[in-house]
Amino acid sequence: MKQDLDLLQGAWTVTALEVDGQSMSADMLEEARIVIQGARFTSNGMGAEYGGTVELDASAKPRRIDMKFDSGPEKGNTNRGIYELNGDTWKLCLNTLGGKRPARFRSTPGSGIAVETLTRGVPPAKTKGRASKKAPPAAAPSSAPATEFEGEWQMVSGVMDGNPMDQSLVQWVRRITLGNQTTVQAGPQVMMKFGFTTDPAASPKAIDYVHTAGTNKGKTQLGIYEFEGDLLRVCMAAPGAARPTKFQSARGEGATLTEWKRGK
Repeated sequence: MKQDLDLLQGAWTVTALEVDGQSMSADMLEEARIVIQGARFTSNGMGAEYGGTVELDASAKPRRIDMKFDSGPEKGNTNRGIYELNGDTWKLCLNTLGGKRPARFRSTPGSGIAVETLTRGVPPAKTKGRASKKAPPAAAPSSAPATEFEGEWQMVSGVMDGNPMDQSLVQWVRRITLGNQTTVQAGPQVMMKFGFTTDPAASPKAIDYVHTAGTNKGKTQLGIYEFEGDLLRVCMAAPGAARPTKFQSARGEGATLTEWKRGK
């Protein structure tokens, strides 16, 4: 009888993903893959490429999985989780923050838990008539000039609609800006992507996001920002709401206040 590791060999496509109780859009998952070769895995299509080794315990209930990263942004980290394997469907529940193994297939806000469903194989590339699939929006930053937001930023603190984010989650969140495009990730999971414009002459300085991926895809957010040395502070209104005038997030207003420090 084949062992679970034997049954997992090959390519798997991510068809559903929920992180911190928030479902990722189908557009974000379109190229998300995990490939198992022996005891090694590679994962790509979610903003970066990751690699490492996988360890399974099929005798546990629920079955257990450890994904130990040895390449990519998560190098040196281990995601502990549980899994189900049913024919060509593989279901994973991982603690992306490297903490305690989840006991059930559930993701709640602030937990750092990712629940994903994968199907065996890679679907054929989508086409429109004779045209091949368009290049992803991420190609745009290469031709856009660098801004003062350029580079990688580690989250220092966050308040969403008046609710402070747990520090166990904050330490895993970062933003990477190239030109006028920004990607926000929590561990290996891409949470959102957006293009932005700024008005540094405004008081306070103004910034607008146009989301290209994530739950707010296609929506615009208005905000304000300020720099204090290597610290960046941003306050964004909820999509469709008026631009905030102060760096605060009060409960019921939907504003998000975040602070970021330059560098990893």
